[in-house]
Parts: sequence; structure tokens; C-alpha cells
Amino acid sequence: MRVTLLGTGDTTGTPTVGCDCETCLAARERGIERTRFSVHVENERTGESLLVDFSPDFRHQFLTRDVPLPDEALVTHIHFDHLDGLGNVYRLLDDLAVHAADEVDPVTGESVADAIRSKFAYLDRISVEDQTPFESFRACGLDVTFVPVVHPPLVCYGVAIEDPETGAKLSLSGDSTYAIPEESRDVLRDPDLLLAEAIVPASVCEYHPIGGDDHDENGVARTFGTKHMTREGAIALGEELNAGETRLVHVAHFYPADEAFEEPLAVDGEVYEL
Repeated sequence: MRVTLLGTGDTTGTPTVGCDCETCLAARERGIERTRFSVHVENERTGESLLVDFSPDFRHQFLTRDVPLPDEALVTHIHFDHLDGLGNVYRLLDDLAVHAADEVDPVTGESVADAIRSKFAYLDRISVEDQTPFESFRACGLDVTFVPVVHPPLVCYGVAIEDPETGAKLSLSGDSTYAIPEESRDVLRDPDLLLAEAIVPASVCEYHPIGGDDHDENGVARTFGTKHMTREGAIALGEELNAGETRLVHVAHFYPADEAFEEPLAVDGEVYEL
């Protein structure tokens, strides 16, 4: 299983358009980029590729990374930075199976799968495949399971992806607070690689209107506000899940410049062989 991090940034990416903060300036100086979130998973046994989420930076990502276009895809939730890049497959692919959860969101009245169908009805070359959370399905020769996480007000899902022949396992937290349900943690547990969202360091919680949550024994916030994990929360999640390696993704430009490119924060283009 070959995992390429196409996009490791949050909703605005780094550098952020029109921003001259020290972190964005440092990113420009170093030639480092964090585009909007997307992960490419290649099953080298079958020669098939699975894409996790459709970044609005889809075109740029596939032009700058040496990866094939996807044979199938997953969508974790309907926020634009994870979904709107789907329109880029127009005229690129003859057919594409897009897997998404079938659980009806009480806020929107439709599932992630239904939302994709309605928003991209014009894309007659995609087929949206309904998947039930906690029920494994096969995509690109890999076993895939969606699990509910905590990203209010909308439903959102983490993902476990496992090679049934080699046992290699990739887990993604999805956009979530630290308070991921235990049943979901059990599915995500023991990955070779965990991609955990870590939008900001815990120190930034003081600037959020409601601060942080899910504090550890030392009072350090593992959740930023109500929707995302802190760096400290993501690292703790990796330890709790017994991850072989944890890389922090969905990273914002609000990290101080001297911390923004330190381990274990990921940047675009990283490749992992599991």
C-alpha cells in the first residue's frame, strides 16, 4: 500500500491567499505548501488507486505529484475543502465509484452520499455508492470502513483502510475533536500509519471564543473549540490507537512559524510504503 499525502492543509491552506503572517512567509521562502486535504492510496498489488476526499486543489495536486488518477474514491464529509474538487473529474475519467456514508444527517436531512448525488448530479460518469458506517466494504482491492467521528454540526467520518493480503493498515481520523467514540477508535486502532487532523497547537485555544476541550491531566486542550483536534490531541490519539507512525494533517497557518514545519506535522508530497 503506497500512501501519498496530496493535501495536508485546512480550509484555507498554507500559504493562505493574501496572508503575510510569519508562517505563510516562511512557507513561501521554503517552497513548502499545504493544500486542502486529500490522500492518495495505491494498491500496488492490483495497480488500482483510491482517493480519500476531493480537495479543491485536485488539479494542482495531480499535476505536481507522481500518482495516477483514482479508480475509486471516498468522501468523509460534505465541507467544501473535502468535496468540491470532485467536479475536477469531469472529462478526466469515464467512470468513478465514489463511496460515502448512508447515515442521514439530522441537520441536513440527507446522508453524505445523498448530498454528493444532489450537488454533482451533472457528473453522469460518477456512481455514488452508499456505505453503512462500521460495515467494511471492498474498494480497489482494499478493505475500507467508515466510522463516525465528532465534527459538529455535520456528520463526519474517519476511515480505516486495510490490505486483506498483507495486513498493512492506514487509519484517518477525519475532521474531528479528540472525543472520537470508543467503537470508532476500535476500528481505527493499530494502524501502521495514522493521519490525524491537528488544526492548531493547544496554545492557540486561548484565542478561540470558547477555548479548548478534552483536557489532559495537565490541563492541555486536546480539542480546539468544538470541531477540531489540537496538535497535542492528535499526538495523544496516535498513542492511544497504538499507531506505528502518526502524521498530523489538516494543519492551519495559525501555528507559530518556528513550530509550523516541525515533526510530526506533515507537508504535501510525503509518501509512505505500508
